[in-house]
Amino acid sequence: MNAEEKLPKPLDPEVLSQAYSARESWRVFEIMAEFVESTERLSSIRPAVSIFGSARTAPDHPYYQLTEKIARKLSDAGFSVISGGGPGIMEAANKGAFFGSSPSVGLNIQLPHEQHTNPYQDISQTFRHFFARKVMFVKFATAYVVMPGGFGTLDELMEALTLVQTGKTRRMPIILVCEAYWRDLVSWFGNTLVKEKMINPEDLDLIKVIDDPDAIVAAIFKHYESSGFEPTAAEQEIQLRL
Repeated sequence: MNAEEKLPKPLDPEVLSQAYSARESWRVFEIMAEFVESTERLSSIRPAVSIFGSARTAPDHPYYQLTEKIARKLSDAGFSVISGGGPGIMEAANKGAFFGSSPSVGLNIQLPHEQHTNPYQDISQTFRHFFARKVMFVKFATAYVVMPGGFGTLDELMEALTLVQTGKTRRMPIILVCEAYWRDLVSWFGNTLVKEKMINPEDLDLIKVIDDPDAIVAAIFKHYESSGFEPTAAEQEIQLRL
């Protein structure tokens, strides 16, 4: 037997395709399990506020300290606080809520770098899939508080704006914190997106820019003063179709 005869034969492309399809089918079950488990664990946390922000912000940074203060006030006002469960501003949000009156919730994501679970979580849920995690941020939120952050924070902000704008979720406060950080982006929305008719002028009303923690809490309560925090039957039906 020569050396060439000892080499393994390449797998049939059809066999490879079938194996890949089988893996994809099992992946669907993994995703379903992730949705079911997280929904069951988080179903009791309403009303809740999702706080987004950078994983790279150090505890001595003013953004971190402001986030912690906002989260504590929200928690003491009766809101569960949901964050991404990692370091930076996510940790600050969980920390503020952890020492407050209402649950601190962390929705962790498995990443090759940056993300590790912070210790300030009453409820912790880990996800493998970004889209399943993002649904949970939306599904249980009464409001969004968006702190300074990078691509991930911008992704979550745009997701929230798109879902509210298109009626795929209920209308709720989307609050940007640290006006100087967001100033150019908000200006670009008005000067470019509206001017080019990519969005309607009234779409800018979906965003509020508020820096004061007490004013943030007050704005959320004001939004719901006539309707209450519980979604209507129609809003619940919309949420099921996220």
